[in-house]
Amino acid sequence: MAEEFSTDGMLDIYLFENEQLLEQLQEMVLEQKDADCFDEDSINEIFRTMHTIKGSSGIMMFDNITAVSHKLEDVFYYLRESQPHHVPHLELVEHVLEVQDFISNEMEKIRNGDPVDGDASGIIADLDKFLEGLKKAEAGEGAEPVSENVHEEPKQFYIAPVATSASRFFKIYLTFYPETDMANVHAYKTVYALKEIAEDLLYSPEDIISDEKSSEIILEEGFKILLQAQCSEEEIRNIIGLGYDIKKVDVFECKAEEFLQGFDFGDQEPQIDLESSVEDIEARTQEQSENKEEPKEEKKTEKPKIAPGDFVIKSKEPGKQKKLAKDKPKAEKASFISVNVSKMDQLMELIGELVISESVVLQNPDLKVPGLNLNSFNKAAAQLSKISTDLQNVIMSMRMVPLTNTFQKMNRIVFDVSRKLGKDIEFEMVGEHTEVDKNIIEHISDPLMHLVRNAVDHGIETNTERAESGKTDKGKVILSARTEAGKVWISVEDNGKGLDREKILAKARKQGLLDENKPDSAYTDKEVYQFITLPGFSTNEQVTEYSGRGVGMDVVIQNIQQIGGALDIESEPGMGSIMSLKIPLTLAIIDGIVMETGNSSFVLETGVIKEFVRVKEDMMIHEPDGDEYIMIRGECFPVIRLGKWYGMTDYREDVEDGVMLILEMEEKKICLFVDKLIGEQEIVVKPIPSYIKKVKGLSGCTQLGDGSIALILDAAGLIE
Repeated sequence: MAEEFSTDGMLDIYLFENEQLLEQLQEMVLEQKDADCFDEDSINEIFRTMHTIKGSSGIMMFDNITAVSHKLEDVFYYLRESQPHHVPHLELVEHVLEVQDFISNEMEKIRNGDPVDGDASGIIADLDKFLEGLKKAEAGEGAEPVSENVHEEPKQFYIAPVATSASRFFKIYLTFYPETDMANVHAYKTVYALKEIAEDLLYSPEDIISDEKSSEIILEEGFKILLQAQCSEEEIRNIIGLGYDIKKVDVFECKAEEFLQGFDFGDQEPQIDLESSVEDIEARTQEQSENKEEPKEEKKTEKPKIAPGDFVIKSKEPGKQKKLAKDKPKAEKASFISVNVSKMDQLMELIGELVISESVVLQNPDLKVPGLNLNSFNKAAAQLSKISTDLQNVIMSMRMVPLTNTFQKMNRIVFDVSRKLGKDIEFEMVGEHTEVDKNIIEHISDPLMHLVRNAVDHGIETNTERAESGKTDKGKVILSARTEAGKVWISVEDNGKGLDREKILAKARKQGLLDENKPDSAYTDKEVYQFITLPGFSTNEQVTEYSGRGVGMDVVIQNIQQIGGALDIESEPGMGSIMSLKIPLTLAIIDGIVMETGNSSFVLETGVIKEFVRVKEDMMIHEPDGDEYIMIRGECFPVIRLGKWYGMTDYREDVEDGVMLILEMEEKKICLFVDKLIGEQEIVVKPIPSYIKKVKGLSGCTQLGDGSIALILDAAGLIE
């Protein structure tokens, strides 16, 4: 049957569901990597995860994924059934993560349309060897052998009945959520899962794979299963489970005769009261069985009793739809839908265009006619502004995702690198539920990876070095996140040896980075530490797999500056270092101050502007080399004339004719002189076209309400 249906429509669901399962698997494994062993719930959960991936991969005919997931399922099947006492936990963790990596790589190939040709033979051989070692160790203690976890390829979906005295018979009714996509595929996954325990298995509708219309039937009438197996009702419910697709599972045990009647019960079809809940029907049936005390002879001739699981739907009056018995009203359940990120980006762009169009309407010159009554217009404009603001907030919240998955990847890096370097390192996450724009997360993944690797490789000493220096505690890496004033702070902290100021200065002097006329003592610690972010700068004398080539920190700076962020470095010799990323919450729409210099418009983010000041000429200090400073309330600030900075010719030179803006960023302050202020406005950030050379101090551009283009200033570029 596998050759008769196309898997194209199922591929997206397969990738989405398995990606979620693998993320949960990695998180669970890393949480318990430092424990003595996996707890019972985790063993069951990992077994179920591998069982699900094996089943769905078998349906999709990805044989290598099916094989490796089945082999890991075998291992956890043995752990679940035999409960061995001596399990090398860290080795098992590495095996699970190795399988997770293999499946993730194969899924990436599927996503890119490449051949799924990964060789799983080595991983399977290692798992076989590991499992055999567990069995031998347990056999040495006289444990009873555990039956094999046998897997059959999905070639046929009906299993011939082999009833024994231990066999039990069940009628199962599945109700799916109305919004479930491809319900027939989810129904087949349930059938495939039950096949592992079934002696006999029938279901209706039958043709759930090749007939796409069966999905509509399942959503409208439910999915019916007849199961013969040697198991309990609880085991069936655990295998099927509830989720975002299955709303309700009804399981009813019946007699063999009722089971053999199948879904058609002859002329006298039992009926379900469609106006009552299943619980009410069961209660009435129980009352009838308790009140009636009839001889066994009479019961033999009596027609089969009606049970709520007999699945026959009563015909309604003409013009009314058929419906199933429903539960009592429950609280509304949150429903989710996955959306392609490109569609979200497109929607965000449309919102940006809406904001620009709104500015065009509200700032239209035609509205400035003297004597024009605009009361009604202003009310409508205020309502429009409120709606557009609310729309922006909703769209922004849809784009915001927690940093949990990104932080978990860093957890994995710490685990892998520390194992290879032989360092005993503890990893801690703080504020991992902080939400950030998805585009921001894509830009910070690589920088965070480099910072975490540096902390493990450069920062934290080997176990021997820590013992020699008198450090008794384990090496520790803390990854934390917090929001503050529209920014996100992400810090990587370690308790290692810290940065060596003298070593960095010596390297900088060797590369000609120091000013010959400036003594070493004149450089602050932060200025010295910033040298390590330069391309080709590395104090690691020995090249390793992870560092020592002078690359990494410059990548961090480049990626962070692309999104308007900054890197702050703090370190204390012998105690450790803190690398902090300061990044915006989102890249799309910001609050900005529009200003003019000459005939050009500029925009500056509101958050970096500390104060607006009108100044007098006698407050200015002019240096012979052309630098200018200004004294404001006893504090001296360097001055940048925006017109002079960009070589303009028509800007105001007299400071008393313009406005000074005090900018503050990373504890640094400067004064920016502009001709005049236009006002505050929501700004849609657009990138500067790639054919324009990168200009220091500019981060993007935007369109104003009058249709003109304004350049967005980068405060970090100006302050440097």
